[in-house]
Amino acid sequence: MFTARTEKVAQYAGSIAGIYCIIYGLACALIGMAAHVLLPDLANVNTAFAAIVKASLPDGIRGLVIAAALAAMMSTASAGLLAASTTLTEDLLPKLRGGKQSSLGINRLFTALTGIVVLAIALVVNDVISALTLAYNLLVGGMLIPLIGAIYWKRATTAGAITSMGLGFVTALVFMLKDGLDANTPIYYSLAVGLVSFVVVSLVSPRPAAVASAA
Repeated sequence: MFTARTEKVAQYAGSIAGIYCIIYGLACALIGMAAHVLLPDLANVNTAFAAIVKASLPDGIRGLVIAAALAAMMSTASAGLLAASTTLTEDLLPKLRGGKQSSLGINRLFTALTGIVVLAIALVVNDVISALTLAYNLLVGGMLIPLIGAIYWKRATTAGAITSMGLGFVTALVFMLKDGLDANTPIYYSLAVGLVSFVVVSLVSPRPAAVASAA
């Protein structure tokens, strides 16, 4: 989405990636369900994937699957690390510095600092499920509505997207603190608040220039 060449590329790529994520999530859930049935006495649920691979696959295939899983985790971690540092150095920092672009050295510095923060979080959080729930509650609650709206709704505005992201994020955080990480309310309420704020603020704020000129 960040590197899409045209609007059409962003629409198709975002839609296809979203469908893939649903299939991927179902596959992961299926592996967890299989582990629950085949290994009911598993001591640590965070090791379900490794345990089911060890228990059900032969040696050669087992090594390939573990290697593929590690490769996927490494590529996801590196992509997320670079995306976070790039957003900081290319979007946020230039605005704070009066439009001055960041140098390669600053990009490397922020990438290293972001990595240190992520490493500290990983050392503190021991429950993988809780960490994923926290991350995706904040990500989905803040980003899903404005991202889909920006792709498919021509009346969407920057003000509406920013408002939706902010209120969705805060709502998810508040209900996680109130109801706990395992509750469904953070997602439900953050998506509802994000949708309402996105639509209302987009309708009352000035129309995008391209839409206004086309009308």
